[in-house]
Amino acid sequence: MAATVSGAVAAAALRTPDSCFVGLPDFDYPPCYLELSDAEFSALRMHYVSVGSAGVNAPTVLMLHGEPSWSFAWRKVLSALSAAGVCAVAPDHIGFGRSDKLRRREDYSCQRHVAWMCQCVEVLDLRQVVLLCQDWGGAIGLRVLAAMPERFVGVVATNTLLPNCEPPPRGVADWPGELIDQWVSFAADAKDLAVADIVAGASVSSLPEEVKRAYDAPFPDATYQAGALAFPGLIPLREDMPGAAENRAAWRVLEQWEQPFVTAFSDGDPTTKAWETVFQARVPGAQGQPHVEIGDAGHFVQEEQGGALAEVVLDLLRRL
Repeated sequence: MAATVSGAVAAAALRTPDSCFVGLPDFDYPPCYLELSDAEFSALRMHYVSVGSAGVNAPTVLMLHGEPSWSFAWRKVLSALSAAGVCAVAPDHIGFGRSDKLRRREDYSCQRHVAWMCQCVEVLDLRQVVLLCQDWGGAIGLRVLAAMPERFVGVVATNTLLPNCEPPPRGVADWPGELIDQWVSFAADAKDLAVADIVAGASVSSLPEEVKRAYDAPFPDATYQAGALAFPGLIPLREDMPGAAENRAAWRVLEQWEQPFVTAFSDGDPTTKAWETVFQARVPGAQGQPHVEIGDAGHFVQEEQGGALAEVVLDLLRRL
């Protein structure tokens, strides 16, 4: 499933040296790359991990990570799906992982992230897609689904959201809340992020040092972190902010979505938990699904309970 890349790097982008990714624990997947076209930044290289081989009419699981992680976070899920013979693709958003990183925060936007991921789906010609999304992976991935619903056959949503700045029951009461407000304010003033410490701090268990080093690997210094620093400021906290209207348009598509939509939120993430019931109530495909709560996990479910999350995905695949 690998796509070719010309090797041209946009002048506005940085590329993390390959040496930063040597010896990552349980993540020896060969890197795959595709080239994205962008009107302003020319060619951008997006990295993805691919396991399995999609047969005729066989589903492909598209795994979209959140902030400030990368495809490494999916390694336990990738291992389980690969062992089961499932085709799966785990891209790194532009600004993360092995993908190119634009140098300025202002070069990132919700719309650009969605457009880049739509291109990824089109270049790889992904069809019969099951979207597995966490954190920003849902805010981006559900917009991609809304733009090309004919390519998707199911969703597993875990600790994610699609902010719409609407009151309950269409949205979440008192959202965004103190935790997200603090996170946005902190990132706005920060010059760099302690990425591994952020992942560890949002976990209920301790992370081994080699795992923490892997989360830091894409960012050898702060100049590579513009995308990670920009993400919190892109959250549409008010209905007049960029992304809010587009998210509401995506919700209108989801309100017609009758394919299976399963929630698998953790029991330890106060920042997204309330969105679980909104998805269950508003998406027709969520009705009658075996929604689960995954125990002993914080925000990064795939890191702490990747095996349990993989079982939710495999169960959905068996029912398609």
